[in-house]
Amino acid sequence: MSSSKIQPLRSAVRRRLLPWFARNARDLPWRAEPRRPYAVWISEIMLQQTRVDTVVPYFQRFLTRFPGPAALAAAPLQDVLKLWEGLGYYSRARQIHKTAKLLARDHGGELPADPAALAALPGLGPYTVAAVASFAFGHPLAVLDGNVIRVFSRLLALPDDVGLPATKKKLQRLADELLLRDKPAATNEAWMELGALVCTPRQPCCPDCPLRGVCRAAKLKTPEAYPNKKKKMKVPHKIVGAAVILNAKNQILIAQRNPEKGMLAGLWEFPGGKIAEGETMPACIARELKEEMGIAIDVGPHLVTVHHAYSHFTIELHAHFARIRAGRPRHLECSGHAWTTRDKFADFPFSKADLEIIRALRALPEPPRLRDVFPEI
Repeated sequence: MSSSKIQPLRSAVRRRLLPWFARNARDLPWRAEPRRPYAVWISEIMLQQTRVDTVVPYFQRFLTRFPGPAALAAAPLQDVLKLWEGLGYYSRARQIHKTAKLLARDHGGELPADPAALAALPGLGPYTVAAVASFAFGHPLAVLDGNVIRVFSRLLALPDDVGLPATKKKLQRLADELLLRDKPAATNEAWMELGALVCTPRQPCCPDCPLRGVCRAAKLKTPEAYPNKKKKMKVPHKIVGAAVILNAKNQILIAQRNPEKGMLAGLWEFPGGKIAEGETMPACIARELKEEMGIAIDVGPHLVTVHHAYSHFTIELHAHFARIRAGRPRHLECSGHAWTTRDKFADFPFSKADLEIIRALRALPEPPRLRDVFPEI
């Protein structure tokens, strides 16, 4: 943008946006002064694709259990995943655990202050580097997240598709130009806070906006027309089955997913898989258990149906009680197994969908018993 167009915006940032932020900034635990680079880093990773109100209790528990990189690096991955349980996008937890080990080995157990050194760490992309560098170390680097993209798109009434790399580069240049170099952290957080509290995706509160006088979308009275995004393709829907397998000791079989790769890596689950065309749910569960653990099972009563949305698909998960008819559990398409009881599930990290199965099991008046589920034995 030309300097003649940038200058009014820069002036509005200093004279209107920053005072508004000083009055309206939320009291969030990772904003506690003095800023701790570790706390800033963990909060930024947790906040990726996750709402602030969801993150706050997770952040507080996580910092209590792992107060610094050294504690995080020394912890077993299963403990880290357990603290992350229910937050979703578990690759983030595995990545910060890996990065903490690298910090302990090569950086004296602390995040480096140099942006180039931050960028060299695994899992820290341009946004996270800019956030940590500006919030924790005062470097004049501008952040560009979803909130900032939305605010800038409305300020400019930008017709460009914000999903395109060229558009994001244009907006990053604008963020760089509008950054007050003497107040980088405040400028970045003010833009983000404005998007979170006022310039919201739906029904933005334009009368409350400190920048309404320089916002083209507000003048056009079309704020919800921006940002311009290409319509998403229809999200795939998967129907899957899971077995809640009981043994003679009334224990329940759970399996561990591969901890090194794939979705939900390292988490525990009730074993099962996706239904094939023309297959009944009991047949699906029996086939999956044969393929996954090498056991023949009898599939019994339905326990619960769980509906859950992941980032790129949705699932309808049907959980049925079952028992082993022949064979012993093997690790054909899983990394481990355990026999446990419903009061011991807290020892293992599960995904949100499997936590709903656990919720259904705990809602039963009594712990499930093989003899009750399969009275003919």
